[in-house]
Amino acid sequence: MNPTELQTKLIVAARLQKPDDRVPYAFEHRVMALIAARKVVDRWAFGLWRAALSCAAVAVVCGTLSVFLPASVDSGPDLSQDFENTLLASLDQGDAAP
Repeated sequence: MNPTELQTKLIVAARLQKPDDRVPYAFEHRVMALIAARKVVDRWAFGLWRAALSCAAVAVVCGTLSVFLPASVDSGPDLSQDFENTLLASLDQGDAAP
């Protein structure tokens, strides 16, 4: 159901009811003022800020390590060439067939 339509129906139904004498004067205004005065706490905001700060700290540490640690000259065998040779080995054997 549409929320504005529901609100309209509830207001019409409330206006049809006779006001109760036991309710203090301007009670609804005091309740609405208290609701408006409450501060809304966003619980997700604190957790997301904590996560963002920890990610920034990890990025700073990784950046610092990459700048100050010396790069190794000999990085070992070239695995990309071995991988490419392995993948193309079946194609090379298919071309050699008569």
